[in-house]
Amino acid sequence: MIIQKTENSRISTFDPNNFSFGGTFSDHMIICEYENGKWGEVKLVPYGPLLFTPAMMGVNYGQACFEGMKAYKDKDGQVFLFRPEKNFERINKSAARLAMPQVTEEIFLDGLKALIDIDREWVPQGEGNSLYIRPLIFATEEALKARVSNKYMFAIVATPAKMYYTEPVSVKISDHYSRAASGGVGSAKAAGNYAASFYPTQLAMEEGYDQIIWTDDATHEYFEESGTMNVFVRINDTIYTPPTSEKILDGVTRDSFIQLAKKRGFEIKVEPIKVKDVMEAQRNGTLKEVWGVGTAVVTTVFQALGYNGEKLELPRLSDEESFAVILKNDLVDLQNNLTEDPFGWRVLVDHALETV
Repeated sequence: MIIQKTENSRISTFDPNNFSFGGTFSDHMIICEYENGKWGEVKLVPYGPLLFTPAMMGVNYGQACFEGMKAYKDKDGQVFLFRPEKNFERINKSAARLAMPQVTEEIFLDGLKALIDIDREWVPQGEGNSLYIRPLIFATEEALKARVSNKYMFAIVATPAKMYYTEPVSVKISDHYSRAASGGVGSAKAAGNYAASFYPTQLAMEEGYDQIIWTDDATHEYFEESGTMNVFVRINDTIYTPPTSEKILDGVTRDSFIQLAKKRGFEIKVEPIKVKDVMEAQRNGTLKEVWGVGTAVVTTVFQALGYNGEKLELPRLSDEESFAVILKNDLVDLQNNLTEDPFGWRVLVDHALETV
């Protein structure tokens, strides 16, 4: 690994009590270029612009995928990653679906740990705070040809993060637009998936909603995801979440919630969720809560569902009554080293670059 430390750290300008999610970046970044059929050497360099032209194939033909993950700092100043091997596996799954070269474990995990080590001062402490990490792969060849690129870049950047949503949100159940289709790229964390979601989300926001619950493309009768989150529904004391598929992203937070729910003894069923069943449960009073989960948001409780022109209010549960809040607290405590880790999910970031 080639390491070039910045000579002008910006950490003194960062106020951990006053920052916005995704707007401030740490001092360094990881880059690694792919050419002639192989990945080159990993470089840890000062964060800054990269030089590309408008003919870059990733911009023109959409060969681009990414990951979202976080680093956490405990009360003693130790820094931890959370299940990074899952993000490594998923970015390669996404890359394969988009006909891009997969990165090696050494490139991904060693580069990741080196970046977080050298920029550990950028990991904010405190409830709800973390360092959000964005690994990505994109095509860089300069050619206006609709084909697979011959050149790529793997990069990692990081930004201090805090709570994405601080209040419950209202969501519209989509009966027209879909996030993904059978045979498509819904299970990949492809950049284009997010671009395609912005317009329907914008329409929902104009109607007074914060987000969308995506439904299946064939019938619009089944829940799939919500915005950029996996979705959970609680009817009586049973939790439901849709199974992953070629249309639904295999979320790391989703999987963690499922395992934490089982550990607590909650009944959880991974099966298709019908819109009509959720609406019926809302009418008869058995629908207790609906929420979304994801790396950026952690957990977001829904306060209302919009469907067929109606806005249906959901119960307001106390923190002690809410399965969503209980599981969120279990997850956050585990991520921040406030509790035992029976799953082996926390990964300590060593001080390997102290003398560099």
